[in-house]
Amino acid sequence: MKVLLIEDDERLCEALEEDFTDRYYTVDLAYDGQQGLSLASTYAYDLIVLDIMLPEVDGITVCQSLRSQRNMTPILMLTARDTTTDTVIGLDAGADEYVVKPFELQALAARMRALLRRGSAGQAPVLEWEGIQLDPSSCDVRYGDTPLSLTPKEYNLLELLLRNGRRVLSRSQILDRLWTVDGPPEEGTVKAHIKGLRRKLKAAGVPSDPIETVYGLGYRLKTIERST
Repeated sequence: MKVLLIEDDERLCEALEEDFTDRYYTVDLAYDGQQGLSLASTYAYDLIVLDIMLPEVDGITVCQSLRSQRNMTPILMLTARDTTTDTVIGLDAGADEYVVKPFELQALAARMRALLRRGSAGQAPVLEWEGIQLDPSSCDVRYGDTPLSLTPKEYNLLELLLRNGRRVLSRSQILDRLWTVDGPPEEGTVKAHIKGLRRKLKAAGVPSDPIETVYGLGYRLKTIERST
């Protein structure tokens, strides 16, 4: 899952980025409203965490601008304002959730998961392919009864593949979803992570490679071949 965090408090931003990354989210950062609006209008995100009091363009205006563009990415607003009027203004601007500072990181994470579940309505809560299971709510991955210990990038790559099944994902699509704008990887990085994921799936007992390389196009999942 890819999150855009728009927050001008650098200390809070660093703490949230660390916490989000620990929860296997890919995080892009913006320190003012104009930069945040530009990123949100250019790239696809699963969730936007948006402060209200921002330099350049305030969070309410950012939210209204995105909704006017028919950008329906879930938006969770952060604010020090805790009156009912402020809450109503934020929600009327198009925000989906409203969290008042200060807050506990676990409580914020729970609100984020709820919004992501809402945005994925109709999708299975546990992603599954040929016995490979990934639970986004607990970040638990297993093949049958065997748990898999994945790096954050391997986890996000597997989640992306599971959510798309037989749909081919190009290298550029994978980069857009799993890497930050400020941290583009070196050539061959996607291939290296695919290789690492394949190795761990094999070690967990998956009888054949479930990731198909569609040459010249990208990657997708395929049926696992089982010996008879």
